[in-house]
Amino acid sequence: MKTAHLKIWRGSSREDGRYEEFEVAFEDGDSVLDGLVRIRLHQDPDLAIRFSCFNANVCKECMMLIDGNVEYACIAKLREGLIQLDPLANSPLLRDLVTDTLSPKERL
Repeated sequence: MKTAHLKIWRGSSREDGRYEEFEVAFEDGDSVLDGLVRIRLHQDPDLAIRFSCFNANVCKECMMLIDGNVEYACIAKLREGLIQLDPLANSPLLRDLVTDTLSPKERL
């Protein structure tokens, strides 16, 4: 098994948040989302992430900044070394890596 170090933005405010680092064991081909799910299951169940592809086959839910680039966590692959995860920059922050990505037309 290999180890990735995920540096994850935490908090519900961009001004008062902080980074926390987690080590995640992985095999080749595992996604960043796989690592985040492992963190929630085994290290920090309070980590806020959003995804629906496992159950509903719907995209856009796990979009975030991965090393400064907008990517889907379910597609981006884990690698050895430090990976920085941030919420989307131009969307309202709800908590941790979860932002409000709905357009005004999609809100009910």
